[in-house]
Amino acid sequence: MAKKFYITTAIDYPNAEPHVGHAYQKLIADALARWHRLKGEDVFFLTGTDEHGKKIQEAAEKQGKKPKEFVDEVSEKFKEAWKSLNIKHDRFIRTTDKDHEKLVQEAIKKCDKNKDIYKGFYEGHYCVGCEAYYTEKDLTNGYCPIHKKPVEKLKEESYFFRLSKYQKFLLDLYKKNPNFVLPDERRNEIISRVKEGLKDLSISRTSFSWGIPFPLDKKHVVYVWFDALFNYISGAGKNHEYWPAELHLLGKDNGWFHAVYWPAFLKSAGYELPKTVFIHGFLTFNGQKISKSLGSSISPNNLVEKYGTDSVRYFVFRQFPFAEGADGDFSEKALVERNNSELADKLGNLISRVSSLIEKNGLEKTENKLVKKLALKEIERKIENYELDKALNLIFEFIDECNLYVQQNELWKSGDQRKLYELADSIKAIGILLFPFIPETCEKISKQFGFKIDYKEIEKPLKAHKIIKSDILFNKIEDNSFKKESKSADATEKQNINKPEKIEGVMNTGEVEFKDWEKLDLRVAQIKKVEDIENADKLYKLTVDVGELGERVICAGIKKFYTKEKLKNKKIVIIANLEPRNLKGIESRGMLLAASTSNHEKVILLTIDSDIPAGSRIS
Repeated sequence: MAKKFYITTAIDYPNAEPHVGHAYQKLIADALARWHRLKGEDVFFLTGTDEHGKKIQEAAEKQGKKPKEFVDEVSEKFKEAWKSLNIKHDRFIRTTDKDHEKLVQEAIKKCDKNKDIYKGFYEGHYCVGCEAYYTEKDLTNGYCPIHKKPVEKLKEESYFFRLSKYQKFLLDLYKKNPNFVLPDERRNEIISRVKEGLKDLSISRTSFSWGIPFPLDKKHVVYVWFDALFNYISGAGKNHEYWPAELHLLGKDNGWFHAVYWPAFLKSAGYELPKTVFIHGFLTFNGQKISKSLGSSISPNNLVEKYGTDSVRYFVFRQFPFAEGADGDFSEKALVERNNSELADKLGNLISRVSSLIEKNGLEKTENKLVKKLALKEIERKIENYELDKALNLIFEFIDECNLYVQQNELWKSGDQRKLYELADSIKAIGILLFPFIPETCEKISKQFGFKIDYKEIEKPLKAHKIIKSDILFNKIEDNSFKKESKSADATEKQNINKPEKIEGVMNTGEVEFKDWEKLDLRVAQIKKVEDIENADKLYKLTVDVGELGERVICAGIKKFYTKEKLKNKKIVIIANLEPRNLKGIESRGMLLAASTSNHEKVILLTIDSDIPAGSRIS
């Protein structure tokens, strides 16, 4: 039998439409599910919506709708959003599903049979947004620590779960199974709070009616967190056969519920425990806290329409260090830069060039020595450790090696069929490894190069066959906001600085006003790679490290004056905020500074000899 892998996400409140913060977690789950399927495992991926509680009832009332009518409409929008991002879940569970309601009531009866439920009165501070009670010390100046809004003071009859009984059980669980809560920082936070003591938990409500009927008392409905958590069992296949889960993914606002309440409920009701609860960070959007006021700009559908499914997916996996559990900012500007410099310039360029050369010259099967530079085992380790950004970095390092192989061997001249076979076979490995992240693109590559997307195929030689030049995989995205901030090289050259000109209320009397110079972002850049460019006698393709701005490519007409060896590792000065230009099919993102004689017979680069780091500003 195939190894089982059951992965879940938090189920979302459908009190508002989905946004990129919701999408982050679902995309991570989708990539991990696809990875394990790629490895031949029996995978089940569960996501859905959490549809009961006071928050839902109030949201429905504001729109003049019944709660079920309201959640029916909004849950469909979540399904549409995940479809637009090519997220392939095995079940989309709704807590209004009948099989879920039945299981929740059975679980309460099991906990009651174990003498863990009793009736009483609860008085405390309640946050409707969290659907949770808080103690006085949990609050921040009387406000909910998550939603930053005032809490309600409530008193109501309630049934309680004996959470206090499970303190030792939980502390022993964390000690014996350190991977139960990840990352380490989150586990340590949970342990510290549990050590302070646990109070029994109110698990029923009478102050509203939108919920699963409480099986021990018809006047009560089930507390939404007891209800919602059991979706992981009710949704685990037709007969719950996939339970227990290998991995729960959830945001840090849900950590306490999953790492404390959930294992205690399971122990009381007699169910097995999941293997790992992974608590990740939050996203902001273009530097702003994600909120309803941002509107459609944060909608997954809107982002896909603007940038394309695989560009959005790739950015999410590549930009954020998920394994660290840290917060991150979904920056559209950074998405555009990664699309253009990595997907278009690196991956897209490799597929286009190699397929064109193969169409022209054909293939001859040979041993693929190039693929030995692929860090396959390390990529596996990174993905298994949830370090998706680092796994992608290693894959793109190999893509760089393949692009360099074309340049070093001048395959546009030689048309060497064996070397082209090595590249085609290497592209097969790249297409398979990238499939969990950008599946639509990899399906196109597999169809063109004639391989099956299966992990075992990486080790098998590619069958030589007819390959024709591919369509463009990734178009360059124009970042209009960046254009407004920067000035093109052509515009700068055309400016007549001898003509008196009024700039920002200051008369320019023949010398360039200092404020104009400030518009140029001059940076120290270290040359990492120097490559020839096909059919270009004067240009080098330079890959430079610009520190915090990352790596970028600059095309420079200095081939006549410098050998590759003399340029490598030199620190130069570049203008970093010029509009990109396309030279010989390569996007050049910047301009280097050099001095030359009037007849251009001699050109000398402006270099930095000190240990000032790459990325430093020149002023």
